[in-house]
Amino acid sequence: MSWLDGRMLDLLGIEFPLVQAPMAGPVFSDMVVAVAEAGGLGSLPCATMSPADVRRELSIIRQQTSRPINVNFFCHIPRAIDPEREARWRQRLRTYYLEAGLDPDVPVPTSNRTPFDDQLCDLVEEFRPEVVSFHFGLPEPRLLERVRATGAKILSSATTVTEARWLEQHGCDAIIAQGFEAGGHRGNFLSEDISKQVGTFALVPQVVDAVSLPVIAAGGITDARGIAAALILGAAAVQIGTAYLFTPEARVAAPHRAALRSEHAEETALTNVFTGRPARGIVNRVMREVGPMAPEAPAFPLAGGALAPLRAATEKQGSGDFMSLWAGQAARLGREMPAGELTRQLASEALAILNRPGLSR
Repeated sequence: MSWLDGRMLDLLGIEFPLVQAPMAGPVFSDMVVAVAEAGGLGSLPCATMSPADVRRELSIIRQQTSRPINVNFFCHIPRAIDPEREARWRQRLRTYYLEAGLDPDVPVPTSNRTPFDDQLCDLVEEFRPEVVSFHFGLPEPRLLERVRATGAKILSSATTVTEARWLEQHGCDAIIAQGFEAGGHRGNFLSEDISKQVGTFALVPQVVDAVSLPVIAAGGITDARGIAAALILGAAAVQIGTAYLFTPEARVAAPHRAALRSEHAEETALTNVFTGRPARGIVNRVMREVGPMAPEAPAFPLAGGALAPLRAATEKQGSGDFMSLWAGQAARLGREMPAGELTRQLASEALAILNRPGLSR
């Protein structure tokens, strides 16, 4: 039995055309190793890690597997704090503070995501991951050339055909076509208008036709049927996120895991209340009452600071009312099993579909 398109297998040196999505928070070295050893591409998310954390996780990975891995970074431009907008946001959340018995005027932590910079690039040069991927476009050319000089293959996410063409013109080796169904942050970078974003199975064939690079389909793909469909539409691989949140390796808070297992997992929406940038998650109280797209929310990545005390106070009671419950639109298809087993099973089931007698190839 064979895959329809072997370009990603050859480009990345992997056995299966399956990329584990780099989900900041739930994913650490143990999941990356498990997926890599099973034949997929394990991906380490670095946006919420300090350089010391990245060094620790990469050291563990390199000790435990010699298989190809992906290291993922955000490449946004940090926004300055706007005191007036911060004050409006604090005022919007004031009643929740009082309800939780918290001082609504207490100083809150600064919510941050680390963009790719020289210090992180130093770690890429030191550990030389086989793949480096980016979210929100690409870093400045100087840094991108340093990454390329290590021999790493470069990936980035496109949410439109226009973004896919831009990424091809600016040096990517493959493009992740991120459909509207995807959990977590939208990867859009040429436009902030999310009203025109399209679904995975409309986006993928258009991107395939528009660029010469191999395309990785992402968004709402949780089982073998979705994998097979994406590959038939021309994708050379798929990126899977939400399905891996059901694995024991995923560092998912108890309320988040409970939400994934519940019937409410089918109720997702894009929201900016947790970071200031649109991201898809399971609908909870703060999304319903404040957003989901709240004009008062500070710019990315600053919105989360004021929510941190509320999350800390309510999570202890088993509540997910004030935490981001990231998930894609096909979360109800998730199955609980170890990450390596899930990778092998998804590959086996997808191959069985693709190699059915009579399937047009």
